[in-house]
Amino acid sequence: MKINRFMIAAPKSGSGKTMITCALLQLLKDSGKNILSYKCGPDYIDPMFHKKVLGVPSKNLDTFFTDEKTTVQLFLDERADGDFAVLEGVMGLYDGLGGIYEQGSSYHLAKVTQTPIILVVDAKGMGKSVLALIAGFLQYDTHHLIKGVLLNRMSKGYYDIIKPLIEKELSVKVVGYFPEQKDIGLSSRHLGLVMPDELSDIKKQLNETADRLKKTIDMDLFIDIAEAADEIGDSGNADVYNEKNIGNCDQNEFSQNKAINTVNIAVAKDEAFCFYYEDNLRMLEKCVAQLLYFSPLHDTSLPEDCDAMLLGGGYPELYAKELSKNVSMLNAIKKAFRAGMPTVAECGGFMYLHTYIRNICDDNDEKNNADTQNNTDIQNDMNKSKLVGALDGGCHFKGKLVRFGYIELAEKHSNFLPPNEKIKAHEFHYYDSTDNGADCIATKPTTGRSYDCVISHDNYWLGFPHLYYPSNPHFAESLVRKAYEYRRNKNGKLL
Repeated sequence: MKINRFMIAAPKSGSGKTMITCALLQLLKDSGKNILSYKCGPDYIDPMFHKKVLGVPSKNLDTFFTDEKTTVQLFLDERADGDFAVLEGVMGLYDGLGGIYEQGSSYHLAKVTQTPIILVVDAKGMGKSVLALIAGFLQYDTHHLIKGVLLNRMSKGYYDIIKPLIEKELSVKVVGYFPEQKDIGLSSRHLGLVMPDELSDIKKQLNETADRLKKTIDMDLFIDIAEAADEIGDSGNADVYNEKNIGNCDQNEFSQNKAINTVNIAVAKDEAFCFYYEDNLRMLEKCVAQLLYFSPLHDTSLPEDCDAMLLGGGYPELYAKELSKNVSMLNAIKKAFRAGMPTVAECGGFMYLHTYIRNICDDNDEKNNADTQNNTDIQNDMNKSKLVGALDGGCHFKGKLVRFGYIELAEKHSNFLPPNEKIKAHEFHYYDSTDNGADCIATKPTTGRSYDCVISHDNYWLGFPHLYYPSNPHFAESLVRKAYEYRRNKNGKLL
């Protein structure tokens, strides 16, 4: 398949990848091309910015989560010849698993998908030393994927001096520069960038960034690099889901009872719950599940006739007071959970099911919360918000990362996964629970260190880890099958 493509990568985090990527997506969209976007790694927020520009979902690709063949299949799924793809890297170009392995790095993804790389270099405060930096990255590039360099935070005057030196001495194209932008930028908080819907002028900012970038780059050169990318994979649409036997979970199995021809999964999605991998949702749909989106913040009840709940991650701590006031929704979720409705809750969704959360209102409160955690019970009670109460105990802000990084999860007793199988996940949270569960064993892939986590039983899987279903599609199949069983029992009908 011929997918025109390039990756925006950088030597380190904070180099301006996301702003540059969004601006390029806007420019390419304006040119009339059929644009696709991808994010390397387990990041949720950067794809939201991509979607804000494109109006279509952005997918995550991660060579730790999936093997090379599956990663390529996910890349090609539902794509067509002539599509134009922009991949945004993660961290530094060569920073992979544990910071030292290739697996999981932007470079590994570029290598697996045969994608040319545009290296965005934050050149502020650098002179000719920028050549040494670029030369080092080119030396590590054993597959010769770096096809261009963009110099970020550099003045026009110095760019005119340094560009010919780079191209002469290093034999790599310089595709342009971008002066420092003091009036536009993306703010951050404890889990990454502030989400795009929280920024009232985000569309204006992205359009302004695109307009400015257009004046300082060679857009034709970007397109030439993308169009020179090799063909990849087989012709026609790939289907990783059927490759993994997810196709076994289909309507035919339930055709004996026409009243049960699909299941409805209620998916929490609003300002507080918005961390979902696009391929996780796609995989549930491939299992013949209908996704019914609802808002724990704004709705008063679950979607009608739902058979399972999916409570994803997000920022419930920022909306804890509002969530606690929506008593009707809290009661509806608690009632459904207690009635045995299959439920998967990850990170923020897991926190939401607790009896309370010791909440923060914004970033400025983090230190105050951390400092007052050991104060009197009265002070603690004033800093709590009551939530669903399906789980005893609460979640507390710790003032630092509690868990961070990739893990592999194995169930102690087979429930959502076949015996002796694992699913891959990622953790990134500043809160901790009074009971993190002990029904699964999490293992760090680089050190082998393990610990207990997750509260799981026949019909629920609750914990801080964010799961990536394509790493073991049996998980998605199990959730849908449990939803079918719940629906069958609810309707009082046998298949």
